[in-house]
Amino acid sequence: MIRSNPWRRLIGLLLALLLVLTPLPARGSGSALALTDDQSLVVDVWRLVNEGYVDPTLGGVPWRRLRQKALERPIRNRAEAYDAIDAMLAPLEDPYTRLLRPESFAPMQAATQGSVSGVGLELGLRPDSGALVVIAPLEGSPAAEAGLVDGTLLLSIDGVPTTDLGLEGSAARLRGEAGTLVRLEVEGPDGGRRSVDLERRAVDLRPVRSRRLRHDGHTLGYLRLTQFSEPVPAAVADALAALEEGGIEGLLLDLRNNSGGLVSAGLAVADDLLAGDVIVETQLRTGIDERLTASAQQLYDGPMLTLINGGTASASEILAGALQDAGRSRLAGQRSFGKAEIQSLIPLGDGSGLAVTTARYLTPSGRSIHAQGLEPDLPLAGEPPQGSTIGSDSDPWLRAAAEALAAQLPAAGP
Repeated sequence: MIRSNPWRRLIGLLLALLLVLTPLPARGSGSALALTDDQSLVVDVWRLVNEGYVDPTLGGVPWRRLRQKALERPIRNRAEAYDAIDAMLAPLEDPYTRLLRPESFAPMQAATQGSVSGVGLELGLRPDSGALVVIAPLEGSPAAEAGLVDGTLLLSIDGVPTTDLGLEGSAARLRGEAGTLVRLEVEGPDGGRRSVDLERRAVDLRPVRSRRLRHDGHTLGYLRLTQFSEPVPAAVADALAALEEGGIEGLLLDLRNNSGGLVSAGLAVADDLLAGDVIVETQLRTGIDERLTASAQQLYDGPMLTLINGGTASASEILAGALQDAGRSRLAGQRSFGKAEIQSLIPLGDGSGLAVTTARYLTPSGRSIHAQGLEPDLPLAGEPPQGSTIGSDSDPWLRAAAEALAAQLPAAGP
């Protein structure tokens, strides 16, 4: 029976760590420094990082000196202010703490609401080298259709090295008007290099997909989450209700190629599947570790198995780690990506935004996810399925997971 869950409605308000609306002081109000609006923006960013960064020592960089150094630059317009901010943030050596210019900030906000336009690549940085890597292609996107898979290195975009563009610059260059082309130079997981031309277009994320499947006389539910955006918790609740009405005996949760998104949405889904268990331990800049516990109610309490791969990252790793530590669900597949430093997204009032690393997450048992990933309980052999194969009848990992879940169930009747 599906029960209502008021905690799930509250969590979006209490834990929206990726969308923090922080009021900024009025600019041009006759301060003692008589700063221009453009200089004030630099100071605002300095203050937000100073007050919010997960490491209060900021890695030992001379943070106050960096503010003064930034203001010593000629800042005569907004473009020069943005350049000064980039230079000020660079010594942190944290590519996820970054300025998002208006052309980058608006699409990022749109993605958290479940829409995106471009070639359909979720990008990250390899922890060992800092190289730009494909976390996952979005299903049905130009990138997926071109055969780009998780673990692919993105070397250049339209001839510009991604080492020069950086993470956000690369993401911004991949976006553009539908129908236009972009050329990528990539290196596959096997070391082979190639060029590929992709045509940009609107991508339908469809973050929640579900269906019933039969295996060895059992009826199983299949629930695939491709990202965590604002509509996901409600869509998951609807999907679970429909699956239970269909008489499922167990649930296969598929988090493959789910690169994360809104942490609050991932936590809400965890609350739907756990009953009174700890979901995550959050390390804050105060040095105090906070533990978030699920409510006693569950939307689904039957047997589960969860699929992960190298494209499972961030909020989806938090969910998978919570299920694994609680003994609620075994993990099947391959080691996850390993990203558990979480950024708050702060509008700056001029169309731009600031991403700041504000927290680190551990699994309930205290395991670190960042740069390590989660190890599956049931490693699956063979090449990881990609693209439209994931979740289809020809998906060998889905068949293996269904067999493992069916083995947990009482023998099917004649």
